[in-house]
Amino acid sequence: MLTLGNMLVLMLLATGAAWLWHNHGLREKALARVKQHCAKLDLELLDENVAFKRMTFARDGNGRKRLARIYTFEFTVTGEQRHPGTITQFGPHSATIELAPYPFEIKTQATAEVIEMSQWRQEHKRWRP
Repeated sequence: MLTLGNMLVLMLLATGAAWLWHNHGLREKALARVKQHCAKLDLELLDENVAFKRMTFARDGNGRKRLARIYTFEFTVTGEQRHPGTITQFGPHSATIELAPYPFEIKTQATAEVIEMSQWRQEHKRWRP
């Protein structure tokens, strides 16, 4: 027969299991958001993983302090160096993703063409008074 003490222990275990399941779902949402962010910036997420760092009170976009989960991850640009990053989540919603400074290449699409001034003047001669 179940006593009141046994029922209390079972309820605490069920609550703990539900809390762990809920946290796992939030971690998966953080991982998906980090993958999306890294793909947009052409970065490689290392280990395909985010790690829970801590729970703390942080300010949201409206300036109110709310309970936030902070996860850490590592990314690379060149495949040689690891750079740290963090994602802050308020429940299932991502607040900020912060990346450590990392090297990147500036990609230019257009190439400059040098034109001689005498050639330009001949081509635009009709516009001169």
